[in-house]
Amino acid sequence: MSLKKLFVFLQLFLISVFAVSAQSQQITKFAVVDTAKVYQAYYRNSAPVRNYESKKQEFQNKIDSLIDELQKLHDKELEYKKNNNESMLLSIQSQITQKTDFLNEYTNAKNIELESLKTSLQNNDAFYRKLYDTLSSIAESGGYTMVLSLQQNNSILWYSPSVDITELVISQLAL
Repeated sequence: MSLKKLFVFLQLFLISVFAVSAQSQQITKFAVVDTAKVYQAYYRNSAPVRNYESKKQEFQNKIDSLIDELQKLHDKELEYKKNNNESMLLSIQSQITQKTDFLNEYTNAKNIELESLKTSLQNNDAFYRKLYDTLSSIAESGGYTMVLSLQQNNSILWYSPSVDITELVISQLAL
């Protein structure tokens, strides 16, 4: 093989190595976004979110009230035990059981209701279309080949904060 052919072959090899290297660098550029934070920022002042937060607080207030009632009944129970008042003790224990059962049922029902409201808020197709379009625009303009969600972070073991585009997405959605 002549020296000239070897030189051309070596140049072609180096060019192909640089081309593959440039392609692999493009493949590894990624970003992460905290979609829950984006969602919260986007909908913070919307009526549906205020309604959700209002119901959540209303349910919590009722639960706190029921817990206070139960605590008072437990205090009476201790007093009846201390005074050996068996008839009142049985009555108060029955009330405690009923109130506890009601509290558990109420809590479960309201948690299901809140979860349903939250799911309907999060499944807003118009929002997710706009989010996808915004992510697509940011990814293409920033040269990202992949955008990962921090909510599905079971495969993200570490990331540099420099690849977090959450604030950029929030500002673009606000436009």
